[in-house]
Amino acid sequence: MGEIRNAERTRKNILKAASTEFFEKGYSGARIETIAANAGITKQLLYRYFKGKDELYREVFGHLFEGWGPDVFMMPANPVQIAEHRFKVNAEQLLGFLRFTVWEAIDPGPGSLMGEELRRKVLHSYIADMRDKQEMGLVPEQYDPAMLTLAISSLTIYPLIFGDVTKLITGKLPTDPDFQEEWKRLLRSLSERIFGGK
Repeated sequence: MGEIRNAERTRKNILKAASTEFFEKGYSGARIETIAANAGITKQLLYRYFKGKDELYREVFGHLFEGWGPDVFMMPANPVQIAEHRFKVNAEQLLGFLRFTVWEAIDPGPGSLMGEELRRKVLHSYIADMRDKQEMGLVPEQYDPAMLTLAISSLTIYPLIFGDVTKLITGKLPTDPDFQEEWKRLLRSLSERIFGGK
C-alpha cells in the first residue's frame, strides 16, 4: 500500500515539476533533466513513469482541466457582469492554463493544438450565450457576438499573461489586488457602455 502511495506521490511531483518547467520555458525549452531534479528524482526514474517529453507534455495539459468547477464556464445572466466575471475566473482559476496557451502559441510542441475540440466547444458556448442575450435584447444588435467574445477574452486575459507590460503601464503587477480591483471597475464601466447598463 505504501509503495502505491509513493508511486502516486512521485507521479504528482513529476507533473508539478513539469508544469512549472513547461509554463516557464515552453515545450522546446523544457528539459527532462530539470523536471526530474525539481521532482527530486533521477532522469531514469522519470522515464519509468513517462515515456518522454511528449507524453509528459500531454499529461500536463490533461491535468490543467482537473479541479475546474462549473462556475469556470458559466456566464452571468447580466452581460454587464461578463467581463468582470471572466477576469476574476482567469485570475483565480485559469492562470496556469493561460500561461500554457501563450507558450503553445510561440512553441507549438508535439502535434496539433492540445484539447482543440474542448477549447472550441467552450469558446463557442460563450458566443452562443452572447447571441442568446442579443435575442433577449440585452446585447445591442450592432455587435457581432463572436467579436464581442474575442474582445472580452482579450480584455480579461492580456493583463494577466503579459504581467511585465501591465506593470510598465500601470506600475502594478496583475497579481496586485489593487490592480485587479481597478481593472474590474474598468471592465464593468466599459461593459455598461457597451450593453447600455442592462
